[in-house]
This record gives sequence, C-alpha cells and structure tokens, in this order.
Amino acid sequence: MAKMNYAFSVQPLSRREMLRTSACGFGSLALAGLCQQAAASTGPATLLQRQPMIAPRAKRVIFIFMAGGPSHVDSYDYKPELIRNHDKDYDFTGVRFGTFGKKSKRKLMKPLWDFKQYGQCGQHVSELFPYTAQMVDDLCFIKSMHTEGVAHGPSTLFMHTGATNLIRPSVGSWVTYGLGTENQNLPGFVTLQPSGSKGGPRNHSNAFLPAIYQGTSIGKAGQPASEATLRNAVNPSLSHAEQVRNFKLLQQINRAQLAGKPQDDQLEAVVESFELAWRMQMNAPGVFDLSGESEPTRKLYGIGEKPTDDFGKQCMIARRMAESGVRYIQVNYADASNMPRWDQHSNMPKHMDHARATDKPVAGLLADLKNRGLLEETLVWWGGEFGRTPFSQSGDGRDHNPRGFTTWLAGGGVKPGISYGATDELGDTAVENKVHMHDLHATLLHILGLDHEKLTYRHAGRDFRLTDVHGSVVHEILS
Repeated sequence: MAKMNYAFSVQPLSRREMLRTSACGFGSLALAGLCQQAAASTGPATLLQRQPMIAPRAKRVIFIFMAGGPSHVDSYDYKPELIRNHDKDYDFTGVRFGTFGKKSKRKLMKPLWDFKQYGQCGQHVSELFPYTAQMVDDLCFIKSMHTEGVAHGPSTLFMHTGATNLIRPSVGSWVTYGLGTENQNLPGFVTLQPSGSKGGPRNHSNAFLPAIYQGTSIGKAGQPASEATLRNAVNPSLSHAEQVRNFKLLQQINRAQLAGKPQDDQLEAVVESFELAWRMQMNAPGVFDLSGESEPTRKLYGIGEKPTDDFGKQCMIARRMAESGVRYIQVNYADASNMPRWDQHSNMPKHMDHARATDKPVAGLLADLKNRGLLEETLVWWGGEFGRTPFSQSGDGRDHNPRGFTTWLAGGGVKPGISYGATDELGDTAVENKVHMHDLHATLLHILGLDHEKLTYRHAGRDFRLTDVHGSVVHEILS
C-alpha cells in the first residue's frame, strides 16, 4: 500500500497506468487486454447478463472436446455392411493432401468392438462406451456431421471458431458477447486444461471482440486436474485486508473519473472489467475445491479410480461451474502432442484406453446434472474435430474423416433419445440430413436464444458473425 501511495504522490500516473501497476494476476491480464482494445469497441464491453434475442431453450453450454477425432464407426455409427465386407477392397475418394479427389483402393476394416442396442430408443453403442450407453435415452445423436479441414489444426480451429486459418472469435466468446454471464463473480467462458497445439489459444480467443469475452484457461493439457486452478488469483505479497484497501482506493479513483465523463462508454467498460476481475479473484478459487463433494458423487465421476480420476475431476469442476452460473464451459480431453489422443492412424485398440478414461466421467456428469435439475437448462455437446475412415491405415489404424462423423448433444433444447442424419452404408460420407459444423454452431446459438445471423460484431469495415455467411438451424432436433 505504501509503495503505491509513494508512486502516486511523486509522479501522478494516468488512470490506466495506475490500474495496470496495481492490479494482480487475472485482473491485470483482463484489464490490459481491455485497455488495448477499448478504442476498437463498438459499444460498452460488459459481462452483465443480457436478454436473449429469441426464447432460449438452455442457459449454458458444456462442451466436452475429444481431441484427435474418435472413430464414429467404432462407437456410435453402427454399419452392418462394414462388418460384412471386412477386409475387402473398396474405391474411396481421397480428402488428404496428395490424394484429394483421387480414387484409390482401400481395405475395409470392421469395428474392433461389438455393438449392442440400449435404452427405449434402441440406439446402437459399441463396447467402448458402456456407461454412456446407459444414458442414450437422454442423448441426441447427429450422425451426419461434416466439416472443413482434413488436418487437426485447421479442423480443430474450425470447430472452435468457424474458420480454418483466420483469427476469429471462438464459440464461447460469441456466446458471452451475446448473453453475458449469470454470475458476475466468475468468468463467463472457461476452458479446462486446453492444449497449446492444434490452434492453441486461438481455440478460446476473443480475436477482435473486446478482451472481456476471451476464454479463461484453467490448467493445461498434460497437467493433472488437481493442479488446474486460476493462477495468480491471489496476490501472496498482500493480505486480504490490504488487497481490499487497494481495491477500494482504486474504486474511488475510478468513480471520480467516471463522474467527470458520464458519457464515456469505453472508460466505463474498462472500470467495470477491472471490478469484475477483482470479484473473480475473490470467488473463483472455491469452485475448484472438490473436498466437500460426497463420496457417492465422487464415485459417480470415477474420481479415485486410476483410469478416470483425472478426467472425472475435470467433469466435476464443469458441473460446479454450471451450477455457479458460468455461461460456456469447455472440458478438454487433449494433450500437446503432434498426434492428439484419439488420433490412431495405427493401433486403433488405443481407443479403448481413451474410452476408459472418459466414458464414466461423461456419463457421471450427465447423471449428476440430471439429478440436480441442471440438465434441462444446460446443453451438453460431445465430439471431436472430425471422425475416422471405415478403411484401415497402417494395418490397424484409421485416417481422418471430415466427410461424415457423429457428435451428440444432451440437455436443454434438444430432443432426447433420437438419431438425426446418416452416413452411407460404410460410414464414410454424410448422405442424409447433412449437418455442417456451421449448422451446428447456428443451432447451439439458437438453443441459447441467439440468432446466428443477427449476432454480429463490426470489425475492419464489415459485420462478422460465428457462422460467417453460412449455417442453418437444425430445427428437427429441437425439443
């Protein structure tokens, strides 16, 4: 405190410099970005909760990202023809670099795991996901997904931002820009243990939107979930009382300046953001404290069990965030390698390791949300950046497949226990009721009460939106 007073008395600082040097941790990062972008803003940047454009079906999103591209033909897209024609040569049109548009003979490979039907809906699920299989009557499967990009980087970026190679705001940033947050003491958009590769920070970036809409990264891929928390949320060099005094002083300075410029929206937005950062510093750490959770709840997520402990903790934190009013939560099953976890170009049996690590936690999250009455107001989205081919690669692997794959949704806004769309008889290409990633983005926004054609931001002389000039809401899956 004395040091700050000394600096202030000897050489008066600008308001922005005062805030920059006084803030700590998360607050300083948020404030620095806002100050840099204030001049480009088209209006006051705020996380205050805003009215949706249309009647919403859900309040928030939990996105469970399976990095690397899990195989749909080995999990949820049952193809008897693929089984019957195992090991036969078949003509496929290439989509990868060097093979694009070219026909070549490829050997079909049947699923490595048996399928069974589950639930009243009779959905086929393979042995990979026995826990999720018990929840199929709550799930809405989209089996006709297709996307842009054939490599992990472009396709992952497209999944998160709607662009393969440009700097564009991420889905979570658009959502918080459109709706704000339910809880003024927490970030509106959080991504848990994201990877630094395959798009890296751009996957949760605000891009040209004001910095307040940037995703807050908690932990990183490869780091234990127990270590995932807001870094520098508390200044260890100052006591809580000293931090409170600092904050109150800055509040007084801010309010004095605002009183002299009552019409300055940019100034008001920066002040508001600094104060929001302070509230986050004081309140966010408690969300990551799982010590008060009951043993039955911990068991539901597989916490304390070797294959599921880490991802189970991530999923439980996601539930706690949803419960606390965070608007957009992303849970990442990812790593920082050149070959993301589900990327089995050889050794498809490795899929079982990933399924064992994630299946029980994901099913536990769904069940927990349902038990707490949160699923009906929370949209859960599970999926990877693309699927995998029905033919073999390097003996027992599968290549990338952006032409047809499966994702599923659950919770508020979607019809439970249905399958929508289809790939061809082998699972290679979406052919019926095709859903492009732009369409999925448009549908997600619609469920939250946002019109993807009207949710725009003026930048560089044009209006931008998540879906660019594309996308149609898939009304057939909506409840």
